[in-house]
Amino acid sequence: MTQQASTVTVRASALHRSFGARVAVRDVSFELRKGEVLGFLGPNGAGKTTTMQMLTGNLAPGAGSVQICGIDLLDRPTAAKARIGYLPETPPLYRELTVDEFLRLAARLHRLKKHELAAAVERAKQRCGLVEVGRRLIGSLSKGYQQRVGIAQAIVHNPDVVILDEPTVGLDPIQIREIRALIRELGGEHSVILSTHILPEVESVCDRVQIMHDGALVYSDTIAGLKQFRQGHSLVVGLGHPPAPAELQALAGVAQVEVISETQFRLHFDPEDNPTDALVRASVERGWGLFHLSPTQASLEDVFVQLTQRDEAQP
Repeated sequence: MTQQASTVTVRASALHRSFGARVAVRDVSFELRKGEVLGFLGPNGAGKTTTMQMLTGNLAPGAGSVQICGIDLLDRPTAAKARIGYLPETPPLYRELTVDEFLRLAARLHRLKKHELAAAVERAKQRCGLVEVGRRLIGSLSKGYQQRVGIAQAIVHNPDVVILDEPTVGLDPIQIREIRALIRELGGEHSVILSTHILPEVESVCDRVQIMHDGALVYSDTIAGLKQFRQGHSLVVGLGHPPAPAELQALAGVAQVEVISETQFRLHFDPEDNPTDALVRASVERGWGLFHLSPTQASLEDVFVQLTQRDEAQP
């Protein structure tokens, strides 16, 4: 991941899309800059794929607009799409073609000149780790390598923006690590949008994250901000000689004490008043025997619950 540059490559403004009476995406707006990897996170059915399809011009928005490198996607679709590389959730592969044949076809569809084809295909193969399998039929490759081919076709024309929809679904742990490393590398030269429902995936490869729920954006921040949000507002404390819970609750900043066991407690606190210093000081002065202290790490389910409850509570 590279330092954020100033050039805006994607600008989505008030995107809205309905399917009959069901609203799939509502009032989604954001910007993406050159060199950024943006993670779109959300449970299945949150509206991620519909948003991806609108960003790539595969689905017209009911309202709102998309600009790719300053080009309006609705007014000048051909020029805007030339700046985009797209890997749908189901890779658009021709299993009966070899990797080389398929990538040459993709390059031609992206209107690369004849004298540019060989170099473009070779560059995409090298970046995606496909040099050794260029002559093999796509249908004979593992799912991990097929995903690599899908990413290669998305970058063969060297686009400014690469959009990847659930690129690691169905892969084994080794393949997932390889694809994540490739995505991090792509972020060095392109703007990347990664759609996923896997929180560790976003935290390992992205600069920023946006979380969708029920078609709307409910969270937008840097990865550092997300990690801080996940820490929640509680501490798990282990004390060899614990006092009564009421004495713990009397510490500055402690809002609630939850007893986990005879020696372990969960201390809930307000975000602006972390009781860690007061706890350590009191433990030393009063001989409580502090042997464990760690912030509670919220699970993905916890994150979604907090965000969706907060969103629904707003007028």
